[in-house]
Amino acid sequence: MAREFGRSARVSSQMQKELSLILQRDIDDSRLGFITINEVEVTKDLALAKVYITVLNVDEQGKRANVKLLNELAPVIRHQLAKRMRLRHISELRFYYDDSFDTGMRVAELLSGIDKSFDSAQDKHDLDETDT
Repeated sequence: MAREFGRSARVSSQMQKELSLILQRDIDDSRLGFITINEVEVTKDLALAKVYITVLNVDEQGKRANVKLLNELAPVIRHQLAKRMRLRHISELRFYYDDSFDTGMRVAELLSGIDKSFDSAQDKHDLDETDT
């Protein structure tokens, strides 16, 4: 019976869970903000893992600083990951900032602005009709 998900998909899913726990419990660095692991993409040969993160409540410079720091801490994080996962070889970790959350918030903000302007235009139109 064929498996529904490939090995790399299962490994990336488990890696995402373990990395979240490692960053939450094991890495004690005050320079890191509140980091969320959005996605982990693992190559077919499991040699490289691209880890996409978001950092809440920081500016653009803070986002870059957190990604840089995580990439510097990658060997330590990888070592912790190797202790938790039962794999012969652990992927090399590379951290990237995922701006999809920021983009989604920006789109929601724009849509909210359109909705408000539509409501005010509708209210003005209703007032004009009652005056005549």
